[in-house]
Amino acid sequence: MTRANGPLAGLRIIELAGLGPAPFGAMLLADMGAEVIRVDRTGGGSGIGVKPEFDVLSRNRRQVRLDLKHPEGTKTLLRILAQADGLIEGFRPGVLERLGFAPEILWQTNPKLVIGRMTGWGQDGPLAQRSGHDINYVALSGALYSIGEKGRAPVVPLNLIGDFGGGGLLLAFGMVCAMMEARSSGLGQVVDAAMIDGAALLTAGIHGMLGQGMFRENRGETILNGGAPFYAVYECADGEHVTIGSLEPQFFDELLARLEIDPAQFGNRNDPRQWPAQRTMLEAIFRTRAREEWTAMLQDTDICFAPVLRMTEAPAHPHNRERGVFVDVGGMMQPAPAPRFSRSVVGECVPPAMPGAHTDAVMTDFGFSDDEIAALHAAGAIASATAA
Repeated sequence: MTRANGPLAGLRIIELAGLGPAPFGAMLLADMGAEVIRVDRTGGGSGIGVKPEFDVLSRNRRQVRLDLKHPEGTKTLLRILAQADGLIEGFRPGVLERLGFAPEILWQTNPKLVIGRMTGWGQDGPLAQRSGHDINYVALSGALYSIGEKGRAPVVPLNLIGDFGGGGLLLAFGMVCAMMEARSSGLGQVVDAAMIDGAALLTAGIHGMLGQGMFRENRGETILNGGAPFYAVYECADGEHVTIGSLEPQFFDELLARLEIDPAQFGNRNDPRQWPAQRTMLEAIFRTRAREEWTAMLQDTDICFAPVLRMTEAPAHPHNRERGVFVDVGGMMQPAPAPRFSRSVVGECVPPAMPGAHTDAVMTDFGFSDDEIAALHAAGAIASATAA
């Protein structure tokens, strides 16, 4: 399986199977047409508890199994990497070196190889060797503190900020940057993609507002973190919710008009002291109709409105459906590749394959003979999808 379409067609990247952010970054590259080959263990998958057929993050790749602790497995991967543009790994700092794949060794046979290293804390620093997860990196970056309701504990924003936005997305961006640079310099380099760095980077705009005094860090006290009644989530009569984002004056004026609120009665929206009473007024209004009623009434206006949809509901929304925001891949609905391009055509998504499903085919593509492949199987250095 090779997807030849997309702006990254022609790039060949090896992904050492891992969890969360590294597979997401690899998926982004594969979605855009890069040939990403996922290397799993000979004894099984990555151990994330998700069955291979449901592992959306591993779509659009060929899958092989290698025993990287076997001498022949090490030699096999070194031979493969000598023909690749990039390598993605998500081990703790130092593990890649202990396996025999230090960057300096890899560059001896492939000087242009770009090595993407995905970690939580980064390749250096006091916490570099410590365990962690999305929630920890988001907390230490300062991003988590301001997310949540006033007087309540911070709210965990799934694992979107650390693992995916600050992790995998940053990794994919860094890989593309380094591979572009390698075309002119002829030299590869390490991409040190750390979730702590990425989570902090996502708060860049907030830091500007903070510096100007426009943002208060306490939860529920400023415009963007739930304090302002005109940028908030409201419960409807049926227990569902809608969002209002009427930041600009013209949108806010339309909000008041659509809800038949007298501006004089509402008061000064720029006075935070009036926000609690204003929120109470809007809460009472939105509890008078069901979510779908409000959607029919407000969706086609400029008040900046959207209903709060479940992930299972989102694909059926008319806008998402017409634009193709979600696609059915092998019977499973999932987000479509993004962004869109005016000229480059991104190929259709291919469902995730079983680990080892393409072992022999990949070996052949990288120049291994049938006898060599048979010998590697016999030695236990490689395995197919049916291996235990």
